Amino acid sequence: MRQFKGWSVALLVLLGLGTLAQKLPTRDEGLFQMQIRDKSLFHDSSVIPDGAEISGYLFRDTPKRYYFVVEEDNTPLSVTVTPCDAPLEWKLTLQELPEEASGEGSGEPEPLDQQKQQVTVDEGTELFTYKGNDVESYVATSTPSGLYQLELLSTEKDSNFKVYATTTPESDQPYPELPYDPRVDVTALGRTTVTLAWKPTPTGFLMGQPVQYCVVINKEHNFKSMCAAEAKISIDDAFMLAPKPGRDFSPFDFAHFGFVPSDIGFGKDRGLTSNKISRAYTVKPKASDIQKVCIGNKNIFTVSDLKPDTQYYFDVFAVNSATNTSTAYVGTFARTKEEARQKTVELKDGKVSDVFIKRKGSKFLRFAPVSSHQRVTLFVHTCLDAVQVQVRRDGKLLLSQNVEGIRQFQLRGKPKAKYLIRLRGSRKGASTLKVLATTRPSSKHPFPSLPEDTRIKAFDKLRTCSSVTVAWLGTQDRNKYCIYRKEVADNYGEEQRRREQNQCAGPETRRKSEKVLCKYFHSPNLQKAVTTETITGLEPGKTYLLDVYVVGHSGHSVKYQSKLVKTRKYC
Repeated sequence: MRQFKGWSVALLVLLGLGTLAQKLPTRDEGLFQMQIRDKSLFHDSSVIPDGAEISGYLFRDTPKRYYFVVEEDNTPLSVTVTPCDAPLEWKLTLQELPEEASGEGSGEPEPLDQQKQQVTVDEGTELFTYKGNDVESYVATSTPSGLYQLELLSTEKDSNFKVYATTTPESDQPYPELPYDPRVDVTALGRTTVTLAWKPTPTGFLMGQPVQYCVVINKEHNFKSMCAAEAKISIDDAFMLAPKPGRDFSPFDFAHFGFVPSDIGFGKDRGLTSNKISRAYTVKPKASDIQKVCIGNKNIFTVSDLKPDTQYYFDVFAVNSATNTSTAYVGTFARTKEEARQKTVELKDGKVSDVFIKRKGSKFLRFAPVSSHQRVTLFVHTCLDAVQVQVRRDGKLLLSQNVEGIRQFQLRGKPKAKYLIRLRGSRKGASTLKVLATTRPSSKHPFPSLPEDTRIKAFDKLRTCSSVTVAWLGTQDRNKYCIYRKEVADNYGEEQRRREQNQCAGPETRRKSEKVLCKYFHSPNLQKAVTTETITGLEPGKTYLLDVYVVGHSGHSVKYQSKLVKTRKYC
């Protein structure tokens, strides 16, 4: 005990902790558990407790030293360093110190100045050095008693790290043990899914310790530790934030990890209020290409929602739920399968093409004008549900819109340009549509010209018990307009209309009894291109569905938006 007392005094002097003595942690379990719960014990210290993992932070090109004591000769020793953000250089040395402190027998420590004169600190005996980003350990079955120094350095950037040291490596099981085959296997591969499998860790079922598995997915590289993956996910999600220069703290100072201090005095001493602490450590959502999913104790997992024809890296970590320590399996990578290449439909200039799209499916159309052109007119006429339309010219995205009904797009042309049109179907059901691409002038289009607003307006004040008056817009081109009526139930709604009616069906599909009239109409002045019509012969208090069809020169027709009207019940 006198020898250990000398080591303790020497350690206090070396750390420069002042006249207030700090008791070193030991592996007396009762005392050890009491010590790690005492915030003041490791406050602003560089002492590594025996048998507990600590976290630290390194500023670039600024070395940091940690110390711990081995009390007796021939003691086993294990030191593990886990780099997180960047490769580390670390060195373990045994320091040369006097065997005993003077002043024995008096029970009183010597003045600090006299202790400093007795301590001779030099480079010490170098036991182990390492440089890299692997999780590396120094393990010795027998070591001499003394003061051990661990020096760490990050030359690339500021970095987080973890350190674990123990003098009872055989009984301690800080990290889950890997199976004899630690590889992660890809058992199934699809366009958007990858199934992974790995052998379970013996730590769970043999040693009875609580173990769960966490899977990390990203597109860049495999990770060698859990803290490396978490540091990549977000700086806000890392184990600790960077302390201010010149300020160090122990991992047992839990206030630095976002926990509110239990005693108000401690928060005041540190110059931090609980509000500031909680704000500083609030996790901010951040979009990232890296994901971490913890799945319990299952050793088979299917990753979904991946992108086709994309390479992903997969890592599995066995995590001790009680201590939050983890061990990395040997990660793997895989490329998802390509999307099934669909046949591209070639569009002919000025010809209407009928297109069918399965539910949630897609179709590709290609338009390559033969002659030079200044613009391309694209007609998209959806017959059932809305579709998403994307147009690219020589790979450059020109438009991306949802289309319901009929839409006309004017695209700027380019010599020898090629246009790729992608149509994506609805989630509700299959879609049918008509598509026309042309470089010809509007007078030669098979589709009739349309106004921007294709609604039918009903005049409420002109309603009678047997008639309604409606109006709709026209264009400068002379077109034929046909109006039809159909009696429907009073509870007939918009959703029912959309389900029952094919928007591409023309007037030839209607009953002759539903036809009101057909007429030609146009106006050179768009401001005056409006026509009205009074529909007579209706019954009092009845609901009617009105449709207006405009017919083009080649016979293709387009229906305006349907209109529900109701005659007056009493006149």
